[in-house]
This record gives sequence, C-alpha cells and structure tokens, in this order.
Amino acid sequence: MTYQRSAILRAMPEYQVKIVDAFTTRRYAGNPCGVVTHAEGLTDEQMQNIARELNLSETAFVLPSQRATFRVRFFTPLREIPLAGHPTIATMHTLVEEGRIDLSGGEKRVVQELNIGILPVTIGLDANRNVRVVMTQAKPEFGRRLDRNLFAEALGIAAQDMLESVPPQVVSTGTPQAMVPVKSLDVLRRLRPNYQHLSDLEQVGHYFSAHVFALEAFDAGNRAHARHFAASAGIPEDPVTGSATGGMAAYLWKYGLVREPRYRVEQGHIMGRPGFVEVEVDGDGEEPQAVRIAGTAVTVLRGTISV
Repeated sequence: MTYQRSAILRAMPEYQVKIVDAFTTRRYAGNPCGVVTHAEGLTDEQMQNIARELNLSETAFVLPSQRATFRVRFFTPLREIPLAGHPTIATMHTLVEEGRIDLSGGEKRVVQELNIGILPVTIGLDANRNVRVVMTQAKPEFGRRLDRNLFAEALGIAAQDMLESVPPQVVSTGTPQAMVPVKSLDVLRRLRPNYQHLSDLEQVGHYFSAHVFALEAFDAGNRAHARHFAASAGIPEDPVTGSATGGMAAYLWKYGLVREPRYRVEQGHIMGRPGFVEVEVDGDGEEPQAVRIAGTAVTVLRGTISV
C-alpha cells in the first residue's frame, strides 16, 4: 500500500511556484504574490484551485502567447481578474530571475497579453541593482459616481470624514475600482470596514474593489497613502495595490488634486506590510491619457505544488 501511494503521488503533475513580495526591496513587506511561470497544461479550474490554496491576494500564471511576449492570467482566491499591478511586478521580477527576460544588454521592453488586451512592460535595474518593473495600464476610464453616505457606513466612518470637494467614483485602468478619498491618515487608521456591506456595494456597482486614500503619508516625501478592500473577491484587505494606484493617479489628475507627472505613493503600513509605488501620469489638461506604475520585488519562497 505504501509503495502504491508513493507511486500515485509521484505521478501527480507538479508545477514550480514562487511567492514574491512586490513593491518593496525587503522580504515580508509589500504585497505577496504567487507566481507560476510555466503554467502550460493547467486548466482554468486548476489555476483557480492553486490561487485558492495559496490564499494570497493574487496568483499569476504565465503562458505562451502568439500575440505578445507572454500571456499572463491573474486569479484571486475566488475568481480571475483582467489586470493586476503587483502580480505584474512580481511576475516580471521572476522571469528575470529565471533568465527568461535578459537584462544583460540593458533595459528591456516586453508586452504581456492580458484578458483586456496587450500592454507593454519595461524592465531594467535601479541604482541598487534591483529589478525595476514599469507597467503601462489601460487608458483611464471614469464611470459612475457613488454615494458617499453608503461608503461611509460600509467603512465605519462618518460622511464628514470623506473629502467633500470630489466624489467617490468608479475608475478603471483595466479593472474597475471605486476611488474613495478621505481627509487624513487618521481617518484611514480608523476604518472599520463591514466586508459584507462592501461586497454588496461591489456587486451592485459592478466594480471590483474599493481604494480608500488620503493626501497624507507616513513618509513626507510621498504624495498619498491608501488602503484597499476587495471583499467579494476574497481579499479582506490588500497590502499594496498596483492596479488601483493607477486608477487613483488618474483620479487625482482629473480632479486637480495631484497634477505632478511623477511621484511616489505608499500603502500597507497600517497592515504592517509597508510598500511603495512609483507613479507616472501623462495628462492633457484635465484628462489623464496614460498611467504607469513601477516597483521592485523580492522572492521569498520557491517550491512545487501538485494538481
């Protein structure tokens, strides 16, 4: 019986998997992501099962593409999503680490095929020789304005704690997300989210998550601090969110809150996982035309997973 069980276990397909902390240069900070760089042969169900098993905000799966350098798919513990920021940083870091992206000749530009189309990524080395990934997101789209009173109730704060001069609004740079500006870091610390209420708002509003932010930061050199909730996707709170940072940057530009073309924002400090996202915005008057986010990553685990 022992021999038969061992033979069965050996026959089970195994895939290499890594856990990579993104938007940081040190381990156990930033946002952890699962990365499977050779996902050929995995079914949709198996990818979802792996993402559920790892139970991180997202897990990325790299596949061959006939249209781009790589095909990349992103799964939360509960479902697939069209675009994700910190998994892009983690994935490109891992592909460099494995030698599938060669930086020996300097900065490299690749394109990734996502569920929303083809988007470019630029990879290079920063001044400290860390792999630095610059992700171009989809052109910003501004959706419906949202009820500030409902959000205040769902976040456990007063409506007066929210920034009054601008509306909560759905913004997409590939993934629709609610942008919810509040007045201060103190308000961010005091959030007591009702996850069922937030999930209900996501379902009714047809957006993925809520990005709550203030134009204050723990580091005075940064322009904003944020917290991120995606209750209906199985993510109570996301440590550092690249896709939503892109949407936030577009929102800040449109409403004149930040019109700088380059700056840095922070997230995760309140969770004990501080991370930093570099932001680049191309704008034309009030309209943001393109958003890019950038960051570094650190590999913390290498192993195999059976399917």
